[in-house]
Formats: sequence, C-alpha cells, structure tokens
Amino acid sequence: MLLAALTSLGVGAAPAQAAYPDAPVSYVVPYPPGGTNDNVARILGKRLAEKTGQPFIIEYKAGAGGTIGAAHVAHAKPDGHTLLNTSIGNLAIAPQLLKASFDPFEDIAPVHYVGNALATVAVNPALPFRTLPELIAYARANPGKLTYGSSGTGTPGHLAGEFLKREAGIDIRHIPYKGSAPAVADAVAGHVDMAFDPLSTPQVQSGKLRALAFFGGDRAPNLPGVPHIRQAGLPNWEDALGGSFFVSVSSKAPADVQARLSALLADILREPETIAALESVQVSARPLPADDTRRIIRNVHDLAAQILDGKTKD
Repeated sequence: MLLAALTSLGVGAAPAQAAYPDAPVSYVVPYPPGGTNDNVARILGKRLAEKTGQPFIIEYKAGAGGTIGAAHVAHAKPDGHTLLNTSIGNLAIAPQLLKASFDPFEDIAPVHYVGNALATVAVNPALPFRTLPELIAYARANPGKLTYGSSGTGTPGHLAGEFLKREAGIDIRHIPYKGSAPAVADAVAGHVDMAFDPLSTPQVQSGKLRALAFFGGDRAPNLPGVPHIRQAGLPNWEDALGGSFFVSVSSKAPADVQARLSALLADILREPETIAALESVQVSARPLPADDTRRIIRNVHDLAAQILDGKTKD
C-alpha cells in the first residue's frame, strides 16, 4: 500500500477554526497512483492540509471499479477522518455491475462537488481512422474487432464505451484495467485500440494518441481542431460520462463535520491557484454543495441503469 502524506509545510498556514479535523485524515483514492483521481486528491489534500494544519494522508485502495475504496470509507469510523476522493463511477455506476458491500445512497455521503473531467475518444495513431464517423464505419464493418480500455468495470470510461456502442450501433470490446494510467498506457502501446479517459489528453498532445472527439465540457482549448463528440455525430451524448469528482465521507459522520469539510472545500475550489492546478490535470472546477452533488449522482446512476440494462453483477 502506497501512502503519500500531504502535510502543511508553510509557516503561514491558517490554523483550523473548528475541532475538525483534530487528527490526521486518511484520504482514500480508490484507484492506483497516477490517474486523474489521484491527481485531484493530491491537489485538494495539499490545500486541506495547509488550511487545517493536519496531514491528509493519501491511501490507495484500488480495484473493482473503485468500490473497494468506497466500501472502506463506508465502513470506516464515522468521524470524518476518512475521506473518499470520489469519482462518479464509484457510486453511480460500479455498484450496479459489481457486488458491493455498501449502499451508495445510504452508506456514503457526498459533502462537496469538485469538478468535471475533460475526456477524449483517443485512439492509437496506427489505426486508419482520423474522425469519429470513420471509426464508427470501421466498427460496423468489423464487429467485435476493436477494443477499448477503461479504468475498470463500472467506471465512466466503461460507461462511455457502452454508450458509444448503443448510440452508434457498433460492437467494440471492453478491456477493464485497475486505473486510468495502465489503460491509457496500453492504448499508447497498441494493446487496446482506444480509451475514453481524461488522462489521454497529454498523450494526444504529445502525438502518442489521436483524439477523434472530446466530451465532459463545452470547450477544449488544449485540443485545437478536435470537435465535441456531439458535433462529431452523436448528438445525444451525456457529458457526465467524461467523469466527475467529489469528496465523500461515511453517511454516519456528524452533520457539523460534513458542513465543516464542505465549507473548506468551497473555499479551496474558489482559489485561482486551485482552479489552475485542476485545469492542468484536465479537470474543470465546479464547486457545488452536497444536495446538488446527490442529484448528479442519481442522474448518472439512472442513465447507467438504462445503458447497462441486462448486464449481471460479477
């Protein structure tokens, strides 16, 4: 298990204004190191440590579409000192496909929305197509031949691939990984044909992958000439499939602790430095309170139920 302690090193760090947190905080990343979830946790954990004077210790608990990490937080001591850096798939998607030891709506409480990830339909540049319609035409002519990698079963990248299959009427095969980094690395190496992931953007910029479309936001200034997926021929595309991030705790954590954490995150997510840091890892800050976050989770859950209808839990 890899631990990375994010502590406040600056002498001018603001002291905590309330009892919470009064001890080191375990900040669970439910995927391996190196992915977008990890990057977001490092950015937020550093600022939380600086603002509170307590270390926020990143703890990696990967596997099963993020449900292993989510279950750990759901069953942790409910004092708010164990956080989940939640991706939308951990609660809205994966529990519908995998046997999870928690109820995503009863055992986990989202405290604040962080933002949306900008993702791409990125393919290995050795493949013959340069536009999304060309990919779709190839897939229709070669059913089951193309593969796509995702950060795991029940993740936004998995749902994006299934949504593409449904909307375009094609058959492409899903290859699940235990995180974004290995999925994108295998797309670069040609072991899978494509990936739907925010982590693919730097590989597109370096020429190691080719972006056919982007989604997760209205614009992609760092991807000039790449169309939004709705402009590329899929007008019904749901941008939430780009992935979104929020911070959660056990639902049994005291209400005042949840409110304190929400207030801390709201302040941090308004800081220009934090906004810029998130943009550098392909995430657009979108601070929203708990009620709005719960509505987004429910909407994506219901969309996933429609797309994944008929698939059984492993």
